[in-house]
Amino acid sequence: MKKSLFALAAVGAIAGTAQAQSSVTVYGVIDLGYAGSNTRIANQGATPSTVGVTNSTTSWFSDGAESTSRLGFKGNEDLGGGLSAFFTYETKVTPNGTAGLFNGTAGDGTRQAFAGLKKAGVGQFAFGTQYTTIFNAVSQSDPGMLNNMGGNVIYDKFAGAAAQTQNTSTGFGTYGLSGMQNNTSFIVRQANMLSFASDTFSGFQGNAYYVLNQNNTNGSTVASGSSGYAASTGSTNKTAWGLGGNYTWNKLFVTANYQNETNKNPYTVSNSTGVYAAGAPVIGGFGGSVNTGTNDRDNQQYYAATYDFGILKAFVQYVNRKTTDINFSTNYVARTAQQIGVRSFVTPTIESWASVGTGKLTVSTAGTTGVAATPGTNTFVGGQSTIGSNSANFGGFQLGTNYWLSKRTNLYAIYGQQRTSNQNYSLGANPTSYNMNDYAVGLRHTF
Repeated sequence: MKKSLFALAAVGAIAGTAQAQSSVTVYGVIDLGYAGSNTRIANQGATPSTVGVTNSTTSWFSDGAESTSRLGFKGNEDLGGGLSAFFTYETKVTPNGTAGLFNGTAGDGTRQAFAGLKKAGVGQFAFGTQYTTIFNAVSQSDPGMLNNMGGNVIYDKFAGAAAQTQNTSTGFGTYGLSGMQNNTSFIVRQANMLSFASDTFSGFQGNAYYVLNQNNTNGSTVASGSSGYAASTGSTNKTAWGLGGNYTWNKLFVTANYQNETNKNPYTVSNSTGVYAAGAPVIGGFGGSVNTGTNDRDNQQYYAATYDFGILKAFVQYVNRKTTDINFSTNYVARTAQQIGVRSFVTPTIESWASVGTGKLTVSTAGTTGVAATPGTNTFVGGQSTIGSNSANFGGFQLGTNYWLSKRTNLYAIYGQQRTSNQNYSLGANPTSYNMNDYAVGLRHTF
């Protein structure tokens, strides 16, 4: 009897120890408020005869102006010897009841879903849907702390009830060439990712990731009567990788990051005109989605530095993204931007920030469409006829403030303004200018 009692006590002790070593945390953000925007587009016409000005004003009760509302679960288990296992699952939530379309799959609002192992003194690796190295670097070096309002040229957002996404081979939105849309400057997250993050050694910390399709197929059958791979036997590959390094010295933080994504898909190019009949290149990964591109090579760079002066923190940022047609290297879209900003606690409860930046969006074509006098067609911008390389200049600024009621609850006010000038990509069209301002006030609670 005594042995049985001792055995039960031992089992109970072991079970209690195992439970103590494992922990699960529920966390989230609820962000609600009021927002509005004003837009103005001048000379919105395909030809010189269709000149016009379009003004639009929108206001609504919003959610996610400062931070996207979310619900997450994360856990950690101590395996002993400095080794631990961890997981995270996080999904977008819509407090106002709007339909959620975040990862490109209807009803799927997954933001993160991964599991991995961590070794003290070495680092960690994880598999699943995760943030990219550039996104993680921007989250540490953005004066606006990745809020969802306009005016930030690095983490560009378009606020409004009908936010535009990036161009596709089938068409583009009203602001499709403005350079300031819905997070067009870098890919935020990737599915099917293997990531590695090192511990910090003498101020240096490294990050890397690799992405592979669930199924990659290599084919070589040429489509009948044209150049390109047949849909049933052509190549379908996606690979992506990223490298990043951070250095911290006292109050100085410096980061440098590079990402590459390559997508290969079956395509057909007409032998007579040199225009895609199927499989035209498409840019992917906008608005935080994990949608992949089509027949494109996507290169992204991000560099930044911050310095904490005590009374305020200063920020300097630079980003570059170039997406190229994998079959015609002179057919591309490129975006570059630079920004400076500051963030400071004006009082123990009032925190404010400001940023200002400029940039350029360049669209180039692959050449002629078979006739020497005919300009080329850039598939990234809805097949628009263009002449050589065209660029649009853009810029913006943002002001914001938080009033902290507690460590987890704050009131906020954010104002942003952005502009685009000299936008002229369509053959014979008028130069188009685009201006927008947006604002939001709200309440955010984290738990």
